[in-house]
Amino acid sequence: MPGEPASHAETLRAFREQVFNEGILHEGDTIGTDDEVLLRFLRARKLDMKAAKEMLKDCQEWRRTVEGVGIDELYRRIDPFDYPEREAVFECWPMWFHKTDKQGRPLNIQFFSGVDFPKLYKVCTPEKHWQTVLVNAESLTREVLPGASRKAGRPISTVFVIVDLKGFRLSQFWQMKALARSSFQISQDYFPETMGQLAIVNAPSTFTVIWSIIKPWLAKETADKVDILGSDYKDVLLKLVDADCLPSTLGGTCECTEHGGCHKSCPGPWMEGRVGWGKGKDPGSDPSTDEEGTTTEVSESTSCTTSASTESTSEGEVQSKAEKGG
Repeated sequence: MPGEPASHAETLRAFREQVFNEGILHEGDTIGTDDEVLLRFLRARKLDMKAAKEMLKDCQEWRRTVEGVGIDELYRRIDPFDYPEREAVFECWPMWFHKTDKQGRPLNIQFFSGVDFPKLYKVCTPEKHWQTVLVNAESLTREVLPGASRKAGRPISTVFVIVDLKGFRLSQFWQMKALARSSFQISQDYFPETMGQLAIVNAPSTFTVIWSIIKPWLAKETADKVDILGSDYKDVLLKLVDADCLPSTLGGTCECTEHGGCHKSCPGPWMEGRVGWGKGKDPGSDPSTDEEGTTTEVSESTSCTTSASTESTSEGEVQSKAEKGG
């Protein structure tokens, strides 16, 4: 592809031929079949085709089996931008996409100060919360990056993540430690080479302890993309992001007042013309029927009802499930 060294282009052509011939990748696979997708796996394995094929094969298996239904079915059931428990989840761990930076990369913004999993799990099961994390990750490669690429008129393959730790306490980190580790694992193993940069702002003094735990989870290449900033971060962000694209809570001027706040609107080119399926409904069809028109039931694992079994489910059980690929 344009901009790639000749040797890389040759490797890419050979890699494409092999993964299709060996049945690892097929036309129409929702992981994507364009050069950018294949290059992500090659880059993650330093152009080692054998290692990249194994990584892609593992990813395809995860996509078929995660949560017992596969990522395509999970994405069919949960609209990542609009599901019933979104408000409750956002009170605990807001995580959303918001416009693009000066390079055209989507912004992914997260606030950790409200982390309170015991409160969240009274409204939303740990399983459903984990599923929302998964579809959020899937939306990056399925909708967000393609939308950013259309706007830029060129391939945009990475995201700029901003994590705000203002008011974040060490006790909250212990609550989310297992879930955060699983999230990093999913990102690195199944959505490789998609994080272009991570800026951690308002890092508290206790972050040295947190970072000493998190850093070993990350590949060296990922850790090298992390910038840890204190409270004096606004000028740094504004060098990377236009003020009207950065939420006012992070030093920009955007407030998305027409949507009730930036986190509720998820503004960006990926939303242009998008018809969501809303509140967990199947896109483009009656969620209660399958392709043949027969009535189907959504499994209890995709609903967020509080029950005795829900209250007894621990985050550790969700962690164990995630490590097994669902």
